[in-house]
Amino acid sequence: MTVEPPELPSSPPPVQPPAAPPRHDASVSLLVHASPLFGGALIGLLLRLAFDGQPGQAFATMLWIFIVLAPFAIGAVTVYLAERIKPRSTTYHFFMPVFSVSLCVLGSMLLMLEGAICVVMVMPIFAVMGGLGGVVMGAICRRLQRSKTPTVYSFVALPLVLGLLGVGQDTPHRFEHVERRVLIQAAPADVWKVLLDADNIQASEVDRAWMYRIGVPTPLNGLTHETRNGLVREVRMGKGIHFQQVSTDWKPQQYVRWQYLFEDDSVPAGALDDHVRIGGPYFDLLDTRYTLTPRGAATELSIRMDYRVSTGFNWYTVPLANWLIGDFSQVILDFYRHRAEPAAAPA
Repeated sequence: MTVEPPELPSSPPPVQPPAAPPRHDASVSLLVHASPLFGGALIGLLLRLAFDGQPGQAFATMLWIFIVLAPFAIGAVTVYLAERIKPRSTTYHFFMPVFSVSLCVLGSMLLMLEGAICVVMVMPIFAVMGGLGGVVMGAICRRLQRSKTPTVYSFVALPLVLGLLGVGQDTPHRFEHVERRVLIQAAPADVWKVLLDADNIQASEVDRAWMYRIGVPTPLNGLTHETRNGLVREVRMGKGIHFQQVSTDWKPQQYVRWQYLFEDDSVPAGALDDHVRIGGPYFDLLDTRYTLTPRGAATELSIRMDYRVSTGFNWYTVPLANWLIGDFSQVILDFYRHRAEPAAAPA
């Protein structure tokens, strides 16, 4: 009798490696996760296009309902879209809207809706309000069980509705001033000379002032001549800006009070943002007074600049203007000090 050999167990089928995911999955995932960023920025651009009216109109750009509520809506939309993908942290709720706001502002510049000066000045409040809108929307998404869509629609529509109702049209005037002083190792006569006539001004002499760093053209010269009505100082700046400073209140080597005279062509188109134009509806320089006080062999030169700010959010613009003008005042005093002291030094 023959014995059959035992059957050997069949070998398991070879393990097939997992199929590689399609290459486009990574790009699709990146696009999905970036959609909140671009969605919030798009809403902001649409609101900016809506609020493109002139001063005094219902949809003027400088209304507080746009400056405050538009970035809030950007933040709310950004977080709403992000939460539809997956839950996010509070850190995400604040900082992702800041990126959306930044992208919106960059888009406004590319579309020639804003200039660099306005962008730098408005960016702090935009960033804070965008982050706040994101945090509020994030809290609503966590606590509200029903649909959040009507809420986010309301945030977007709120500035538009308030604009239609004429809310935010008030632009109260705030009259402010700043004062600075510097001690110059020169006689009053030498200080007075450079105070009236400053020619061939180099950008390196004044460009450390933040006013010039954010885009205001630097001055080229300021030359004074006397007329029957008083002193007239012709001022020229970069980008073709020119204007006069006139004075009927002055005493040689003691003080001079300048007032500003702008013509229709003093500021060419594109040289300055309309929202910060001197003499415009939102901002004006009223006068500047220089006082020279002898201090032994030296001279104390002081400056007082009076200005007007007229916006619906003066609580933000006045401190900002005070800082910028105060910084400029100190820089211009240092400019006169540097020019007067070499002139007074012996050969």
